[in-house]
Amino acid sequence: MELLVVLGGSLGAFRLLNGGLERLAPPPPCAQRNRWKWRNIWTSFAHSLLSGSWALLGFYLHPQMAEDLIDSHLPGAHRLLGVSLGYFLQDFLDMICNQKLHQCWELLFHHSVVIVCFGIAFVAHRYVGFAMVALLVEINSVFLHLRTILLMAGLAHTTGYRLNSLLNLGTYVVFRITTLAWMTRWLVLNREHIPPATYLVSTAGMAVMTPMNIVLFYRLLRNDFLKSSRREKER
Repeated sequence: MELLVVLGGSLGAFRLLNGGLERLAPPPPCAQRNRWKWRNIWTSFAHSLLSGSWALLGFYLHPQMAEDLIDSHLPGAHRLLGVSLGYFLQDFLDMICNQKLHQCWELLFHHSVVIVCFGIAFVAHRYVGFAMVALLVEINSVFLHLRTILLMAGLAHTTGYRLNSLLNLGTYVVFRITTLAWMTRWLVLNREHIPPATYLVSTAGMAVMTPMNIVLFYRLLRNDFLKSSRREKER
C-alpha cells in the first residue's frame, strides 16, 4: 500500500506541477507546441534538481549504501526511487499525449528502460543503491534542461548560456558518462550476486543507455562548441 501511495502521489504531484507551469510559458504568439514543451522541460528540471541532490545527499548520509548497492539503503532512498519512478511515468504519458511518435521515440525508449529497472528495484526493495547511482546522472540533467530553457527563451548568445554550456559538458562527463561506465563495471564484477533475470534487464538497460548518451554528448559538443568555433574562424 505504501508503494502505491508514494508512486501515485509522485505521479499526481508532477502532473499538477506540469499543469501549473502554464503560467510560466512564453506569451503569444508562441505556438501551442512550444508552450507544451516549455511546461515539460520545467517539470523535468524540477525532477532533476530534486532527485540529483537527494541522491547525492543519500550517499553522504548513508555511505554504507555505496559499499552495498544491493541491500543497504535508508527508507528515504527507497522513497526517492518511488518519486522518480512517478515522474518518469508522468513524463512518458505526457509525451504520448502531446507529441508524435517520430518526435519522441528516443525519450520514450529511454523512459521505458528506466521505468522497468527502477520498478524492479522499487517493488523488490533491492538494488536501491544501484538506482541511486543512476540518479546521480540527474545532476547533469539540471544543466541539460536549463540549456533547453535558455534556448527557448532566446538567450542562446548570452554569457549565462555559455557558462551553462561549460557546466553542462563538465557534469556530463563526470555524472553521466563516468557514472554509466562505473555502473557497467559494477554489474560485470558483481554478476554472481545478481539473479540472471535481473542481470539481463540491467545489462540490457546499460547497453541502451550508454550509446544514447554518447550520441547526445556529441550533439552537445557539436552544437555548443564546434559550430561556434567554426563561425568565429569564418569571421
